[in-house]
Amino acid sequence: MIIWFTTLQIVVAVATGAFCAIAGLAGRRPSDFSVGALALVEVLLIGQIVMAIVAPFAGNPPSGDPLEFWVYLVSAALLPIGGVIWALLERSRWSTVILGVIALAVAIMLWRMQVIWTVQVG
Repeated sequence: MIIWFTTLQIVVAVATGAFCAIAGLAGRRPSDFSVGALALVEVLLIGQIVMAIVAPFAGNPPSGDPLEFWVYLVSAALLPIGGVIWALLERSRWSTVILGVIALAVAIMLWRMQVIWTVQVG
């Protein structure tokens, strides 16, 4: 996998998570910006899915367990969609906090996916 792309994803997910969590704790309802930020995380995850499909054909298979990698990838791709739907239906400040927690959870999954793809630890 391309390490800079995954690093970009992690930075965007952490920044989105921090923004949404701070905005939610400050009493703000989900704005178009916070929902859009999580949508950007989802777009980057779609890029990750495409890269994960193409990479083995380019001679770059995961060095760890592929099943674990794909479970993380599918989970990471579904979380933002569920969070955005819930935030749009709920429209409370707590839904903004949940958007932040989802983005941070996705960042952790992305880091783990990068570890699985490049080098298996332990």
